[in-house]
Amino acid sequence: MSHNTNLELYRLLRIALFTILILPTSGCNYLNNLDLSSPNAKNSLIESDQLQVNADKALENQNFQKAITLYEELQARFPFGDHAAQTQLNLAYAQYKNDDFEAAIASSDRFIKTNPTNASIDYAYYLKGLVNYNQDTGYIARFLPTDASQRDPANSREAFAIFSELIRRFPNSTYAPDAKQRIIALRNKLASYEINIAHYYLRRKAYIAAANRASAVIKNYQKTTAIPHALRIMQEAYEHLGINDLAKDAERVYQKNYPNGPPSVYQNTGIIHTIWDFIGLDK
Repeated sequence: MSHNTNLELYRLLRIALFTILILPTSGCNYLNNLDLSSPNAKNSLIESDQLQVNADKALENQNFQKAITLYEELQARFPFGDHAAQTQLNLAYAQYKNDDFEAAIASSDRFIKTNPTNASIDYAYYLKGLVNYNQDTGYIARFLPTDASQRDPANSREAFAIFSELIRRFPNSTYAPDAKQRIIALRNKLASYEINIAHYYLRRKAYIAAANRASAVIKNYQKTTAIPHALRIMQEAYEHLGINDLAKDAERVYQKNYPNGPPSVYQNTGIIHTIWDFIGLDK
């Protein structure tokens, strides 16, 4: 190794040693210069607390748009405040109540990602599930008595997955019992959606598709109100296909389990089909 190379290495070592020695001193001086009791710091704390009080009051008074505005200001100006996590969760709830569903889901996701060990993490999952669960009851659905089982069930599937994860991860959560009840309702809704598709195939004389769809309902959605309707569809489809033994099997199972007919809570028609028939979309 040459003499010049040795000198260069020596200089680099001196620089590195100097840096190691000076950084702790600089850091200590910087921390010592921080004055948390300064007027500016005190004013910021007071302003943050006042914003929090005003936002919480707006939320309590169900002035959700005002609450959203204040919580968003809190997040922007004081992202590391004492109540940052609760602010994020309150914002998600206010957005949900204000029908800002996509924003509510985004805020819930952000809370779950940034606060995985927070005591309210189970509520964040519950709220996200609730937003998806109620997506179908937006402005139009509230004023038109539509059959939810005839609409795209994407949100219902997402709600089902979220509530299931909530129960799996937090079986003792306060929200677990309600999540279980909603899962039951969602299974019935998803099964009814599949039955509507099977009915559609039946009307189109696509009997194999109708029978397969109904059979899938029996396999995947046991103990739902859609089962007797699936059996009836299978019976009719197999009769049209000339597969009489399977048609009789479906009828026998139906008569044994539903001698008084299917549960009345199921609806296989609704205002949507009426509108489709009127304007010709279902022709």
